[in-house]
Amino acid sequence: VQLQASGGGLVQVGGSLKLSCAASVRSFNQYTMSWFRQAPGKEREFVAAIRRSPSTTHYSNSVRGRFTISRDNAINTVYLQMNSLKPEDTAVYYCAADAHIILSSITTSENYDYWGQGTQVTVSS
Repeated sequence: VQLQASGGGLVQVGGSLKLSCAASVRSFNQYTMSWFRQAPGKEREFVAAIRRSPSTTHYSNSVRGRFTISRDNAINTVYLQMNSLKPEDTAVYYCAADAHIILSSITTSENYDYWGQGTQVTVSS
Protein backbone atom coordinates (compact mmCIF):
# COMPACT_ATOMS: atom_id res chain seq x y z
CA VAL A 1 0.00 0.00 0.00
CA GLN A 2 1.34 3.40 -0.96
CA LEU A 3 -0.17 6.68 0.16
CA GLN A 4 0.62 10.01 -1.48
CA ALA A 5 -0.48 13.16 0.37
CA SER A 6 -0.67 16.54 -1.31
CA GLY A 7 -2.31 19.94 -1.07
CA GLY A 8 -0.42 21.54 1.78
CA GLY A 9 0.84 25.09 1.67
CA LEU A 10 0.94 28.50 3.30
CA VAL A 11 -2.37 30.14 4.17
CA GLN A 12 -3.48 33.06 6.28
CA VAL A 13 -5.52 32.76 9.42
CA GLY A 14 -9.14 32.08 8.55
CA GLY A 15 -8.27 30.64 5.16
CA SER A 16 -8.89 27.21 3.71
CA LEU A 17 -6.92 24.33 2.25
CA LYS A 18 -7.91 20.95 0.89
CA LEU A 19 -5.55 18.04 1.35
CA SER A 20 -5.67 14.91 -0.78
CA CYS A 21 -4.29 11.46 -0.20
CA ALA A 22 -4.16 9.05 -3.12
CA ALA A 23 -3.86 5.37 -2.28
CA SER A 24 -2.32 2.66 -4.42
CA VAL A 25 -4.22 -0.29 -3.04
CA ARG A 26 -6.76 -2.84 -4.04
CA SER A 27 -10.09 -2.70 -2.26
CA PHE A 28 -9.60 0.89 -1.09
CA ASN A 29 -13.18 0.92 0.13
CA GLN A 30 -12.24 -1.66 2.77
CA TYR A 31 -9.77 0.69 4.49
CA THR A 32 -10.31 3.14 7.28
CA MET A 33 -8.54 6.31 6.18
CA SER A 34 -7.34 8.92 8.62
CA TRP A 35 -5.43 12.15 8.91
CA PHE A 36 -2.93 12.87 11.65
CA ARG A 37 -0.70 15.88 12.16
CA GLN A 38 2.55 16.63 13.89
CA ALA A 39 3.74 20.07 14.89
CA PRO A 40 7.40 20.76 15.71
CA GLY A 41 8.30 19.42 19.12
CA LYS A 42 4.95 17.71 19.57
CA GLU A 43 3.64 14.19 19.23
CA ARG A 44 1.64 13.10 16.24
CA GLU A 45 -2.04 13.68 16.90
CA PHE A 46 -5.27 12.39 15.43
CA VAL A 47 -7.23 14.79 13.25
CA ALA A 48 -9.99 12.89 11.46
CA ALA A 49 -10.99 9.46 10.21
CA ILE A 50 -13.45 8.04 7.76
CA ARG A 51 -14.47 4.45 8.01
CA ARG A 52 -15.26 2.07 5.21
CA SER A 53 -18.88 1.80 4.18
CA PRO A 54 -21.04 3.45 5.36
CA SER A 55 -18.17 5.96 5.64
CA THR A 56 -18.85 7.24 9.11
CA THR A 57 -16.57 10.10 10.15
CA HIS A 58 -14.78 11.01 13.37
CA TYR A 59 -12.96 14.19 14.36
CA SER A 60 -10.75 15.47 17.10
CA ASN A 61 -12.32 18.13 19.27
CA SER A 62 -9.83 20.70 18.01
CA VAL A 63 -10.99 20.48 14.39
CA ARG A 64 -14.63 19.42 14.63
CA GLY A 65 -16.83 21.91 12.83
CA ARG A 66 -13.92 23.33 10.80
CA PHE A 67 -12.50 20.29 9.00
CA THR A 68 -14.31 17.76 6.85
CA ILE A 69 -12.96 14.37 5.84
CA SER A 70 -14.36 12.63 2.78
CA ARG A 71 -13.44 9.86 0.38
CA ASP A 72 -13.93 8.99 -3.25
CA ASN A 73 -13.68 5.23 -3.57
CA ALA A 74 -13.81 5.43 -7.37
CA ILE A 75 -10.38 7.08 -7.47
CA ASN A 76 -8.92 5.73 -4.21
CA THR A 77 -8.59 9.15 -2.63
CA VAL A 78 -9.36 10.66 0.75
CA TYR A 79 -9.66 14.39 1.33
CA LEU A 80 -9.41 16.78 4.24
CA GLN A 81 -11.15 20.10 3.71
CA MET A 82 -9.79 22.56 6.24
CA ASN A 83 -11.66 25.80 6.85
CA SER A 84 -11.23 28.62 9.36
CA LEU A 85 -7.60 27.72 9.79
CA LYS A 86 -5.76 28.82 12.90
CA PRO A 87 -2.02 29.18 13.64
CA GLU A 88 -2.26 26.11 15.88
CA ASP A 89 -3.24 24.05 12.83
CA THR A 90 0.32 24.48 11.53
CA ALA A 91 1.86 21.02 11.22
CA VAL A 92 2.89 18.28 8.87
CA TYR A 93 -0.25 16.39 7.94
CA TYR A 94 -0.09 12.65 7.32
CA CYS A 95 -2.65 10.28 5.89
CA ALA A 96 -2.88 6.78 7.26
CA ALA A 97 -4.70 3.63 6.25
CA ASP A 98 -5.67 0.38 7.88
CA ALA A 99 -8.06 -2.34 6.83
CA HIS A 100 -8.60 -3.95 10.22
CA ILE A 101 -8.53 -1.14 12.76
CA ILE A 102 -11.39 -1.08 15.24
CA LEU A 103 -13.33 2.02 16.17
CA SER A 104 -11.82 2.36 19.62
CA SER A 105 -8.32 2.41 18.11
CA ILE A 106 -8.67 4.93 15.30
CA THR A 107 -7.18 7.86 17.21
CA THR A 108 -3.92 6.04 18.00
CA SER A 109 -1.26 6.34 15.32
CA GLU A 110 0.51 3.13 16.30
CA ASN A 111 -2.53 1.13 15.19
CA TYR A 112 -2.20 2.06 11.50
CA ASP A 113 -0.27 -0.11 9.09
CA TYR A 114 0.28 2.37 6.27
CA TRP A 115 1.39 6.00 6.15
CA GLY A 116 1.90 8.68 3.55
CA GLN A 117 4.91 10.96 3.44
CA GLY A 118 3.24 14.05 4.91
CA THR A 119 2.41 17.49 3.59
CA GLN A 120 3.23 20.76 5.33
CA VAL A 121 0.45 23.14 6.33
CA THR A 122 1.48 26.54 7.62
CA VAL A 123 -1.05 29.06 8.88
CA SER A 124 0.29 32.57 9.21
CA SER A 125 -1.17 35.20 11.51
